[in-house]
Amino acid sequence: MEKPIFKRIVLKISGEALAGKKGFGIDREVLNLIADQVIEVQKMGVEVAIVVGGGNIWRGRDGVGMDRTTADHMGMLATVINALALQDVLESKNVQTRVQTAIEMRQIAEPYIRRRAIRHLEKGRIVIFACGTGNPYFSTDTTAALRAAEIEAEVILLAKNVDGVYDDDPKKNPNAKKIDEICYIDVLNQGLGVMDTTAISLCMDNKIPIIVFGLENQENIKAAVLGKKVGTIIGELRR
Repeated sequence: MEKPIFKRIVLKISGEALAGKKGFGIDREVLNLIADQVIEVQKMGVEVAIVVGGGNIWRGRDGVGMDRTTADHMGMLATVINALALQDVLESKNVQTRVQTAIEMRQIAEPYIRRRAIRHLEKGRIVIFACGTGNPYFSTDTTAALRAAEIEAEVILLAKNVDGVYDDDPKKNPNAKKIDEICYIDVLNQGLGVMDTTAISLCMDNKIPIIVFGLENQENIKAAVLGKKVGTIIGELRR
């Protein structure tokens, strides 16, 4: 049996990925696909924490003419909807799951407490982080980097609706080239839009590698955990 190369991971799922081909809302088929992969990885002994985005429902930057803080708070609530939907699918498959929110809403989820999150992971529960960092002006990418550092995760798996990092937007430029491996500083210097600069900087400071891949392949999450070549690896410069 193949052995995973990571013990504890943070899986970042973009809201757009949860929408699937519909482009908006939540695609139940995509949820089931993600849940099945996560469960398979967990059965291999990997502790899994998940950060969900909310772009399939609301993005703070879409609130044109709206107060930025209000728009970002609406985006945080969108991540809670996605987190609860993912929790529901996982628990329907008999997997213990906890949702922790950066903004307290005790009736539906636990408040984020670092030690409690780590304890859940140690007990074999999947932990889903919602509400971003709880602060406006910070993305869920930054949340993934922050939570990974806090719970001492070994890697961030960044699941998107594209299969890796490109030197240009592949949706606009058909000649854009996929990058197999790149260092943090080059992502920043080249202005590649895979993650925001705060998230990349946090990962660089804490030496947390990022694996960027698409969800279209049902085996990508498992393959990444096993150390197989998937998507794009963002990490330290190799000399």
